[in-house]
Amino acid sequence: MEIQTSEAHKTASLFSLFASSSTLICCALPALFVALGAGASFASLVSTMPFLITLSIYKIHITSFALIMLIVAGYTNYRTASMPCPADPELGRACLRTRRRSLNVYYASCGLFVFATFFTYVVPRLL
Repeated sequence: MEIQTSEAHKTASLFSLFASSSTLICCALPALFVALGAGASFASLVSTMPFLITLSIYKIHITSFALIMLIVAGYTNYRTASMPCPADPELGRACLRTRRRSLNVYYASCGLFVFATFFTYVVPRLL
């Protein structure tokens, strides 16, 4: 049972990282390039990777999905933080190491999400 819970914890954190990274790629990257005055560089990037335009059309959906995944991962981290680890010393260390890594991935995901959301929705209104 512990292994399954640990795997669910790890999976939720990785999905939240993927979702927040997609928010960064689709939405924050264009705003960052424009804010830095590198619009021409962004234009050449879009000509190389035209899917960025398609992704930016759905930026609200992508941001909403990333937020939902962060909430799910945060809830999973919260629920599994107080669960006991196996009594076996080796398995206990592996359990604690997995929890720590999952929490670090979750915090990185939250940081990416905040950064991407700031550059997507706040910075364009300021400029």
